[in-house]
Amino acid sequence: MSTKHVSVAIDWKKEGKQVGDIRVQWSDNLVPLGYHSVPIVYFNQGKGPKILLIGGVHGDEFEGPSSLMRLVQDIEPKKVTGKIIIIPALNRPAISVSERNSHLDGKNLNRVFPGKENGTPTDLISYHIEKVVLPDCDVVIDLHSGGKAYYFSPCTLVTDVADQDVLQASLAMAREFALPTLWKLGEHNDDRSVNSAAARNSVPMIAAELGGGGGSSPQWTNASVEGLYRCLKHLGVYDAMSSKDVVAGKRIERTVQTMDLKHSLNAPGRGLFDRMCKAGTYIQKGDIAGYFHWLEEPERQSLTLQFPTSGFILAHINRGMVNRGELLYLITQETKFNFLKFT
Repeated sequence: MSTKHVSVAIDWKKEGKQVGDIRVQWSDNLVPLGYHSVPIVYFNQGKGPKILLIGGVHGDEFEGPSSLMRLVQDIEPKKVTGKIIIIPALNRPAISVSERNSHLDGKNLNRVFPGKENGTPTDLISYHIEKVVLPDCDVVIDLHSGGKAYYFSPCTLVTDVADQDVLQASLAMAREFALPTLWKLGEHNDDRSVNSAAARNSVPMIAAELGGGGGSSPQWTNASVEGLYRCLKHLGVYDAMSSKDVVAGKRIERTVQTMDLKHSLNAPGRGLFDRMCKAGTYIQKGDIAGYFHWLEEPERQSLTLQFPTSGFILAHINRGMVNRGELLYLITQETKFNFLKFT
């Protein structure tokens, strides 16, 4: 499993647990000759599906890496039936400095798929994942949160693909992961993401948004661990239910979708956003979203910001000082999936 500038130090045929790295060949002042490492852990035992678990696509989102590292420590290799690939810090260069984007090239890993075979480090990582890793996997789970800048109402994400077998498999995992909100990714989904890469490879996938704030929330990290174990049991790869305090998941409360990008609220300029609402709540058109103060120009009249439409706040910004165009609230509307078996 290698591409022109990326190789993996793992023996894919060997059974048991292995710890290695994805080696990204890139010369810079930090590593003049050699490779930049992305850690990878591989469990292989018996016959069964191959599951890819990813965290750290953005370097300031730590709930996913935290929950995956718990699995790395706790999974008993002899109880695995199949293959589990865990990449807890896919964007390791970004995580190393606790920043959203890679410090090696300034790029956002979740906005460059399918990547480039001869690109910069972020391009190389995404190209390897889309062209080599994903096509060989049966399922993928990608864990996110709002990072430093945002807080998301915890949710699972499923892409509305045409292939009903892929869609139903994804929805079944979302049910097992059991966060309160299911986010349906439709026409406004960014096609440069891991979700879109999985869709292009016809691989069932869920992503998750696990709160945010730039640290690791115990509530949502715990929920993520439980959801991961339920998914692994559902897929027949690993059953931790008898040995760990993992309870049955709660029923999904709502399914939402971004119907129109104009429904969300963006900053009108550079200033101080005095927020009045929070993620996870319903709002009505015309409700006060907050106040915008021209902090650097106090002679200017502050603005009262109102919501342009009714809906469910999926995410809100954590920052006080904001720049023109910055997303203040992500507004969604309730919807339904065109499902066959999912209830």
